[in-house]
Amino acid sequence: MQIAAPRDTISVASDVAGIVIAVAILVVVTIAGILFLRVNRILGELRLGVRQNLGPVSDRARSISDDVEFITQMLRSDVESLNASVRALTNRLTLASESLEERIEEFNALMQVVQGEAEHIFIDTAATVRGVREGARSIAGARREARAAEASSEARKATVERDDDDEADGPAEPALEAVEEGDARPDGEG
Repeated sequence: MQIAAPRDTISVASDVAGIVIAVAILVVVTIAGILFLRVNRILGELRLGVRQNLGPVSDRARSISDDVEFITQMLRSDVESLNASVRALTNRLTLASESLEERIEEFNALMQVVQGEAEHIFIDTAATVRGVREGARSIAGARREARAAEASSEARKATVERDDDDEADGPAEPALEAVEEGDARPDGEG
């Protein structure tokens, strides 16, 4: 048989401390398990409450999202329609611009023809006026020459008559020369 050796107090205290620590760990683990179960239950209740409270909010957010998507599609179709209209208008403006350019070119050509015809008419009119003016001058010159010839013949007659009346005064040639000099002067010199 064996006899147990008496134990000293340190080894007893050590054994008691080991048992106390084991019991303390067991108590702490039990409390932690209980707390974990309570926290889990609270989190479950919280999830259920959040689902109940956020359900309508989530449904509302989904509805708003659907509305935004519908509006986006409408805007997209409107923008595409507007873009097509702008393209069509641009094409029409391009065609109108080209047509207008052609009309302007035709009008410029017409104006050049009209200007050329007006220049020809103006030149013909100026030539006609000049011809009439020259004709009038030649007619007026012929009349002056006729008047001068008439005046010179009258002066000769007067000189001949004076010579007959006044033979003592001398020849009548200087008077005839004065009349001829007056005829030779231009119209403005008198």
